[in-house]
Amino acid sequence: MSTNAVATRNPRGNSSTLGALWIVYAILRLIAVILLVLYTGTATVMFGALLTRVPDPYTLMTTFHILYIAAIIVTALSGLFGLFAGLALIAGKSARTLSLVAAFLSLSDLPLGTTLGIYTLIFFLP
Repeated sequence: MSTNAVATRNPRGNSSTLGALWIVYAILRLIAVILLVLYTGTATVMFGALLTRVPDPYTLMTTFHILYIAAIIVTALSGLFGLFAGLALIAGKSARTLSLVAAFLSLSDLPLGTTLGIYTLIFFLP
């Protein structure tokens, strides 16, 4: 392949591959949401076992529950936006906004979410 052929290739040609990766990522995130909800009791007991020697365990337990609910919400939003962005990319629709939101929400999920999010940000931002 010559240098000119590589330069003239369509950079948006792999959006269906990117869409498939977003769908796989979204399925993994939605499975994670289900597991987080199912094991809420176990996580609470495990965190509570660490609070036997602190002066105010109730404040820390409340903080734990708030952060745990926030983690569930971010994971669910990441999965939903990733699924919608993936379906739109595969369908060939304009999915720039959905993809950017999904990329931003996935950046905190190492290593797959960070990699996919950074690639999507590079792909869609000028």
